[in-house]
Amino acid sequence: MAHIEELNNERPAEPIIFIMPETALLLKNRPFYYPSFSHDIHHEVEIVLKISKVGKNIDEKFAGSYYDEIGIGIDFTARDLQQKAKEKGLPWSIAKGFNDAAPVSNFVSKHNYDLNNLNFSLTIDGELKQKGNTQLMLFSFDYIVSYLSKFFMLKKGDLIFTGTPKGVGPVSIGNRLEAFLEDEKMLYVDIK
Repeated sequence: MAHIEELNNERPAEPIIFIMPETALLLKNRPFYYPSFSHDIHHEVEIVLKISKVGKNIDEKFAGSYYDEIGIGIDFTARDLQQKAKEKGLPWSIAKGFNDAAPVSNFVSKHNYDLNNLNFSLTIDGELKQKGNTQLMLFSFDYIVSYLSKFFMLKKGDLIFTGTPKGVGPVSIGNRLEAFLEDEKMLYVDIK
């Protein structure tokens, strides 16, 4: 909710969905190269669910059995391109799904964590920028999986970014971003 307020958006009754192509994934802590088509790239740290089996029209009470692993990711957003699209009522595809826009960590068993009370955070050059807890999410992981499965057949290996806490902001060339589940560093990204 705090992230919605910081962007002056309305609280959605349903999750806001956008799809990223596979080419948006940035793996193995590779650097992110600032694209020439934007002058306002923002970070959004998010917990990522990894789908473990095929499913569609999944009842929320069974949704937890469709993901076994979680990770952490950064949803890089070209805020200037997103704003232009929003003003015209257009999709955000290029603002969210451009090449390397989605750095993702390795995945770990969800059973290592209390998913209803999980802290996650992001630092830039050692300074805390975002800190969230799953208790503050608008929609639970199981609800998100169930909701998406109404529209899309979920397939093994699909990744679902689940939303960001307040504190989003711009990144600059030379920054190092580090993302954490609890106190464990799961991901780092150098901006070049």
